[in-house]
Amino acid sequence: MSADYILQQLFNALSVGGEYALLALGLAIVFSVMGLVNFAHGDLITVGGYAMFLAVAIGFGNPLLVLPWGILATVLFALLLERVAFKPVRNAPPTTGMLTAFGVSIIIQNTALIFIGTRPQAVPTADWLTQSILIGSVRIPVVQILETAVTFIAIAALVVLLRTTTIGLAMRAAAKDVMVVRLMGVKANRVILTAFAISGFLAGLAGVFLLARRGAVDPFMGFAPVLKAFVAAVLGGFGSLPGAVVGGFALGFAEVALQATLPSHVAGFRDAFVFLIVGVVLLMRPQGFLGQKPDFGEKS
Repeated sequence: MSADYILQQLFNALSVGGEYALLALGLAIVFSVMGLVNFAHGDLITVGGYAMFLAVAIGFGNPLLVLPWGILATVLFALLLERVAFKPVRNAPPTTGMLTAFGVSIIIQNTALIFIGTRPQAVPTADWLTQSILIGSVRIPVVQILETAVTFIAIAALVVLLRTTTIGLAMRAAAKDVMVVRLMGVKANRVILTAFAISGFLAGLAGVFLLARRGAVDPFMGFAPVLKAFVAAVLGGFGSLPGAVVGGFALGFAEVALQATLPSHVAGFRDAFVFLIVGVVLLMRPQGFLGQKPDFGEKS
């Protein structure tokens, strides 16, 4: 392989891994605070995409307005879901919250199908996002460079938030024991709402770049990315924020490496090989890369 080809694939892997890392972080931060596996997380991307589509349809064609509006709509919808769907089952068994998330996802998808339809709706983005930059003799799409940069900036900002702010410290404490946080006088509602707001923001960022590549939104556009993000979160250690990042990039690099090296007649089975590798890793390390191994007692 030439150096140019390797550089091209490296940027591809960073871009794909960054998308998975953003979504896996959103899943992990809600799980760490609430113990909720939010399978409706991918539908936040769909809601943000349709918000941008509607903004363009009513005449707001400026990407500098449309893109932030899509992210804001995602955050607001995440907060609405927490209030309407997840708060009532906050003290229920984990399976109840998971089933609620599935139900919310189905409702969102079918609402889009009924009122908008299955046909993908075009969402024009900024022209400069579709351009490419020459690095040596390698042509790298601007969207890949921005997605990688924004991912690292978002991760760094989240680290600063969690380590230096009062609400960030409260979220870290809540990840250990919510009851202790309440006894210390911290309002659990505020911590949980902040977790959902951050989750929605990360989903909105990922959705912007996903739309920049796809150019259209449909009711099921968030399903495949969030499925991969869930696998990445498990691979890194579910509930571990650093693990979500590591798992996201590991999954992205594995996908791109297999796509680049597999023969053409088996390249279509890339995802099967990826999940096989993930399965082998989890057999050797069930808690994931950075997760803590739970003690389930003697099972044999």
